[in-house]
Amino acid sequence: MNLPHVILHMDAPDEALGLVREQFPELSVSTCNDYENLPNHILETGAGIVYSVRFAGTARFPRAALVESDTVRWVSVGGSGTDHLAGWNPKRVIVTNAAGVAADMMAEYTLGALLHFSLGLPGFRKAQGERRWTGGKVGPVEGQTLLIIGMGRTGQAIARRAKAMGMRVLGMRARPAPTPHVDAVLSVSSLHEVLPTADGVAVCVPLLESTRNLLDAEAIARFKEGAVLVDVSRGGVVDQKSLAAALEAGRLKGAALDVFETEPLPGDSPFWGMDNVIVTPHCSSVYEGWELKSVSMFCDNLRRYLAGEALDNVVDPERGY
Repeated sequence: MNLPHVILHMDAPDEALGLVREQFPELSVSTCNDYENLPNHILETGAGIVYSVRFAGTARFPRAALVESDTVRWVSVGGSGTDHLAGWNPKRVIVTNAAGVAADMMAEYTLGALLHFSLGLPGFRKAQGERRWTGGKVGPVEGQTLLIIGMGRTGQAIARRAKAMGMRVLGMRARPAPTPHVDAVLSVSSLHEVLPTADGVAVCVPLLESTRNLLDAEAIARFKEGAVLVDVSRGGVVDQKSLAAALEAGRLKGAALDVFETEPLPGDSPFWGMDNVIVTPHCSSVYEGWELKSVSMFCDNLRRYLAGEALDNVVDPERGY
């Protein structure tokens, strides 16, 4: 077979390039570290495979250059989300992702956020800033109910940790099935019935038409008084205007938000000034070494591709995962 040209599309490609060339010295491999030049680079090289990381947001991402190319037959997404490529034809191009590459880190982020609010750390930090010794108490997560919306690899990693800490764990997914460390797996249709029972809600679904605005004003109104929301999904799953209103009214204890409808988060967003909100810059999946772990997963799949074998983590464009 004619060996395909491979492009590594990422902002800091040097280490990845070394890894791929070391494992596949027979392949022609090049890099592109911006969005603007990728279309021409694909045309010039006739690339058949592109490993791509969405490193500068979605707004200018060169989607068409990847999934509508005359030569690209496989796009390997360096993260888990593929909404920025939505609408591709699976007969024309295969899209895979790196599902699981950051599941453990995102689970630690989620449990850390739940503990942050359970222990009352915002109040203690405020008192510290005022040099004020206060009475106070901390609270356990043991015995609390955690609802995990989305039971992919991240949801399962969260469940494993939550169960180890003595929490009651409820999972929610499009196709309910028994899952380790989860007391009950429920259909999304039962969302409004279950929300009033949850002390914590972790959102880790992909952004699809079926999940867009899933937690809308009506759903947020169903949250248990004093609940905590942790959102590590995608901006657009949670109605953030309604969430801000619920937080300002004190109905929710707090929220940890890693994703937003507009990124970077605008300076006039009310979330910036809320003591009961943790704002992080879409980084719950970013940890030291994640890039090379993702590239290693790509190399394993590249070996399968060259051998004519089925690829891992193929994404169904209809389901979005």
